[in-house]
Amino acid sequence: MIKKLDTLILKAFVGPFIATFFITSFVLVLQFFWLYIDDIVGKGIDLFTIAQLITYVAATIVPLSLPLAVLLSSIMTFGNLGETFELVAIKSAGIPLLRFMLPMMVTALLICVVAFQFNNYIIPVSNLKLNRLKYDIINKKPAFDLKEGTFYTNIPNYAIKIGKKEKDDSTLSRIVIYEKEFGLQDNIIVAEKGIMKVSADKRFLEFTLKNGWRYQERGNRGTSHTEYIRLGFKEFKKVFDLSSLQMNNTADSLFKNNYQMLSVRQLSKAIDSLEKTNVFFEKKTKTETGIYFKYVNYLDSMPAKTSFENTRTIKSMRDIIPDSMMNAAQDRAISQFNSAKGNIDMNYSEFQVKRKDLRMHLMAWHEKFAMSLACFVLFLIGAPLGSIIRKGGIGTPLVFAVIFFVVFFLLNNFGRKFVKEDVMQPLTGMWMATFILVPIGVFLTYKAMRDSQLFNQEFYFRTFRKISPLLKKLNFKRKSTEVQ
Repeated sequence: MIKKLDTLILKAFVGPFIATFFITSFVLVLQFFWLYIDDIVGKGIDLFTIAQLITYVAATIVPLSLPLAVLLSSIMTFGNLGETFELVAIKSAGIPLLRFMLPMMVTALLICVVAFQFNNYIIPVSNLKLNRLKYDIINKKPAFDLKEGTFYTNIPNYAIKIGKKEKDDSTLSRIVIYEKEFGLQDNIIVAEKGIMKVSADKRFLEFTLKNGWRYQERGNRGTSHTEYIRLGFKEFKKVFDLSSLQMNNTADSLFKNNYQMLSVRQLSKAIDSLEKTNVFFEKKTKTETGIYFKYVNYLDSMPAKTSFENTRTIKSMRDIIPDSMMNAAQDRAISQFNSAKGNIDMNYSEFQVKRKDLRMHLMAWHEKFAMSLACFVLFLIGAPLGSIIRKGGIGTPLVFAVIFFVVFFLLNNFGRKFVKEDVMQPLTGMWMATFILVPIGVFLTYKAMRDSQLFNQEFYFRTFRKISPLLKKLNFKRKSTEVQ
C-alpha cells in the first residue's frame, strides 16, 4: 500500500513539475529578450544566431526556474490532493504527513543534486558562450539600411545620402557620397541616379552611378600648393566593403577568467590565491614606503642614556636644524610624505580591487550551493502550504508560489548586492534567503501536521463572529464614557 501511495504522489508531482519548469523557463527567457531587445532588433541577426542565444539563455536561467518549478508543483500537488479529500483519507489511514511527503522530499533532494551538477559544469560554459555572443551582438553595427534624405555613416570613412529610393530598393536618385580620408577636405561624389546591389555574401555593396561628378582635392597638408579635380562621368562604379557591419566572432578566452565562468574547483583554486592578497600587499607596502622613512632604521642606533639626555633638551626642530636649512628640510619632508601617501593610495586602490575580486569569487562559490539547495528549501514551503490551502489548479497555488518566490528572489538579490558593496560577508549574504525561508518552511510543516486552518477563510469568519459581540460591547462602553 505504501509503495502504491509513493507512486501516486510522484505521478501527481512529475506532471506539474515538468509543465511549470518549461513555463517559468519560457517566461524568464522572454524577460531576457525584453531587457536586450534594443540591442538585437535592426542588426540583421540570422536565425541560427538567435537560436544559439535562446539556447544559452535557457541554460543560464535553469538555476532560477528549478526552485520556482519545485515550489509551484509541490503546492499544486498537495493542493489537488487536499481539494479532492485524498489527503484526508490518507491521514485517516494513520499515515503521517512527513511520511506522505517522503517520496517528494527524496525527489527534491535529487533535484538539488542535479541542480548543483548543472550549476557546476553546464552554467559556467553557458555563461561563457552567452557573454561572448551577447558582446558580439551588442557591438555589431545595425544592418545596412539606406533611408531617403538621411546620411548613412555606419560604413567607415563614408557618408551616403540619397534623395529618393524606388519601390524595388535598388533604383536611387540624387545620390551624394562623402569620402572621408582626413585630408584637406572630404572627397565628394554626386550623381543624378544609380543602381544599388549587395553581393550574395553581403560583404560588398556596389553602386552603379550615372550622370554625375567626382570632386577631389589633392596635395600635402599644411601647404597651399594643391590641385582641385572635378571629374564628370556618364557611368561610375563604386564598391564599398561591408565587412565592418558583419558580426565578429570574439574568442572565448576574453571572458574565461570571469568568476561566473568557473566551476567550484576552479573557484576554490582562485580563492586560495586571492586570500594571500593581504600578506602580499602588507609586504609590498612596507617595502615600497620604507624608502621614504629611512630614519626609522636609526632609531635604536644610539644608547638609551645618550638618546634620553639629547632628546630632553630638544624642544623643536630648530634646535637640531640650522635656520638656513629649515625651509629646505621642510620642503624635503613634505615631498617625502606626499610621495609616501601617493604610494600608499595606489596600493590601497589595487588592494580594494583584489578584495572585490575575492568577494565575487566567494559569492559565486556559495551561490552554486545556495541555489541548488533552494529547490529543497522551497519544497519545504510548497508541500505544507499546499496541504493547508487545499486548492488545486493553477489559480490559488500560483498566487502563493509567486509571493514566496518573489520573497526568495528579493532576498537573494539583496544578499548579492550587499556582498558586492561589502556590507555583508559572502557566507551570510548568499545564504540569507535560506536562513530566512527555512524557519518559515518548518513553521508551515508544523501547522500542516496539525491540520492548521491558517489559510481557511471560514475559520477567520467564524473567529470574527465570535469576537464581534465583544468588540461591539467595548465600543458601547467607550461611547457611554464619552457621553458622561
